[in-house]
Amino acid sequence: MPTKEPKLFLLGSSHKVASLNERELISLPSDEVDSFYQGLRSLPGMKECLVLNTCNRTEIYGTGNGSSPLLSVRDYLKDFRQLEADFLDRHFYQHEGEAVVRHAFEVASGIDSQMVGETEILGQVKDAYEDALCRKSSGKILNRVFQRSFQAAKWARTHTGISRGQVNLGNVISDLARRIFGRVEECRFLVVGAGEVAERAMESFNSRGCQSITVTGRTFNWCPLSRRKPDELADKFGGFALSFEKFQDSLHLFDVILTSTASGKIMIGVDQIKQAMKKRPSKPLFLIDASVPRNIEGNTANTDNVYLYNMDDISAIANENLKSRMAEVDRCRGALASRAIRLWDQLLNQSSSPS
Repeated sequence: MPTKEPKLFLLGSSHKVASLNERELISLPSDEVDSFYQGLRSLPGMKECLVLNTCNRTEIYGTGNGSSPLLSVRDYLKDFRQLEADFLDRHFYQHEGEAVVRHAFEVASGIDSQMVGETEILGQVKDAYEDALCRKSSGKILNRVFQRSFQAAKWARTHTGISRGQVNLGNVISDLARRIFGRVEECRFLVVGAGEVAERAMESFNSRGCQSITVTGRTFNWCPLSRRKPDELADKFGGFALSFEKFQDSLHLFDVILTSTASGKIMIGVDQIKQAMKKRPSKPLFLIDASVPRNIEGNTANTDNVYLYNMDDISAIANENLKSRMAEVDRCRGALASRAIRLWDQLLNQSSSPS
């Protein structure tokens, strides 16, 4: 009996094929995710779908009902984000079948990340999967792929050295803060956002003895995808919750400010930073913009005593010791590929079996 192959596909873009400026054009603002999903699910032939939208990647996973709707998804995304066709050709990749499974495993484990081996991505993938489940857009095939990707990521972190040194944004920025201020314990840390990156950063600063952690968000009732509440995060780390309406007037009170939101809007401008620095003329200000599109105006870096880092900057620092870990990365990639092949074979056998 001929095998009826599952129509599993992926269309995506990441730091590997798109610059920060280009990723800003591709990334889905949080207030557009609902409408994007609605249109995606209504495409002819679409059976299951899941959207992974982080600071460094926008990926659409799906299965087709009959033929693969991959080309329809390309056209839909192009129109939704108002992109040119040749832009997609240059800055997107697409996979089908077993290659999708392998890619999902590598993403969840962190070896496809801009900061190789970073730990935040697994939480972000889990959030995207839970979001798809809530929307009832993930079904039999995607459920298997992503549940197995979580298992593969756990295996990779347990049995290889890809995360040696606990590579994550929080650890990198806390170490940078130490270089700038001397003591992380005395830094006043403000986090704008309440997602996975924000939580890991707060955890890192807290573990290093930071006594003043403040978190704010546009709403204290809901956070896109993660459904975390800023005030709950503040309580978790013994910190403070700051009203979103007040945080821009309070910038001078903080030494380190991290923005990590999916708003797609500038939240901190150069004029606000200049005003803040007038109130702290002798103290440096460390800004980290972990958002794509960015939340902090780029030319704030030209202000005296202000240090602004974006995701590309942080990733370059995190990967400084990558050469020493490449053997572990290669070993991990080989093991994940074997696991992906096994899962794909299982999916093929299930598809060919009588229902």
